[in-house]
Amino acid sequence: MTKGTTSLGKRTSKTHVICRRCGSRAWHIQKGVCGSCGYGKSAKMRRFHWSEKAMRRRTQGTGRMRHMKNMARKAKNGFRETAAPQKCP
Repeated sequence: MTKGTTSLGKRTSKTHVICRRCGSRAWHIQKGVCGSCGYGKSAKMRRFHWSEKAMRRRTQGTGRMRHMKNMARKAKNGFRETAAPQKCP
């Protein structure tokens, strides 16, 4: 058995494809688990404190923040819903 060029040519099957939750190429086909976000194993996102950079990449504030970007303004006004803004004297 040779362990060089001829063996490398036999590597044609894929073990990992794109994950539908996180979009990285870490979904293991046979296991049915994503190695990056933990999809298929847990409903929670996979995160560990030993990888501080990875936590920083996917933490709150790195996406669109469709809901959270309005919360500071709403909190400033006391979360009012129906009352009109009060006039300045």
